[in-house]
Amino acid sequence: MIPPGTFFDEYDPTYPDSDGMPMADNTTQERWIATIKGGLDALFKDDPDVFVAADLLWYPVHKEPTIRCAPDALVAFGRPKGDRHSYKTWVEGGVAPHVVFEVLSPGNTPREMRRKLLFYNRYGVEEYYLYDPMSPSGLFRGWVRDRGRLRRLAKPDGWTSPRLGITFENKPVKEGLTIRAPDGRPFENYVALFSDREAQRRRADRERRRATLAVRERLQAERDKAQAERDKAQAVERAERLAARLRELGLDEE
Repeated sequence: MIPPGTFFDEYDPTYPDSDGMPMADNTTQERWIATIKGGLDALFKDDPDVFVAADLLWYPVHKEPTIRCAPDALVAFGRPKGDRHSYKTWVEGGVAPHVVFEVLSPGNTPREMRRKLLFYNRYGVEEYYLYDPMSPSGLFRGWVRDRGRLRRLAKPDGWTSPRLGITFENKPVKEGLTIRAPDGRPFENYVALFSDREAQRRRADRERRRATLAVRERLQAERDKAQAERDKAQAVERAERLAARLRELGLDEE
């Protein structure tokens, strides 16, 4: 029984879920793919109808299993979250991925990347972003669909994605790309996120200790004040009793 709202992708061996190629050729490429995919997951975590995937084979044409491509990351709006063997456009209500990302490795050839651009252009991608983290010049390019075709951005640095709302800031150095969410926070890899959480936890621990110490000091001050008031009251009471006794004995000074 499939819970309501859960996407079910029955495996069809006609459309394999692997092309035999690795997700990444090196750790730099893998880290960037994971960072982009993780950032997109976080960005749309509360929207049940935005599907995000990495290195998932996309089959755009029914009964044509040789026509396929596996973007390093993809985003499809209006499609439910859920596990898939592959992304088949006809199964997804005719919805092609709206945004795709490619992270280059030294093994990617210009011919291969031209073929991918033609593929994304032909099968309906709205935005396509290409990044080479190992390029000394910080190669970053983008294409956006305009008048029926993908057109290259003249100035991708500082560009904000119309679909995603994220902004790209690129420095002309290796791994100089920063991707910012709409709230300005950068996409980060897991190690950076873990370090941030650890730093936040330590700050929270320090704040709790300071707050606990402040409460203890306040309570102690209140106890000291109460004790001082009791001591004063007792001293006044003793003085009054002594004065009364002296008057009884006729020894008061009046």
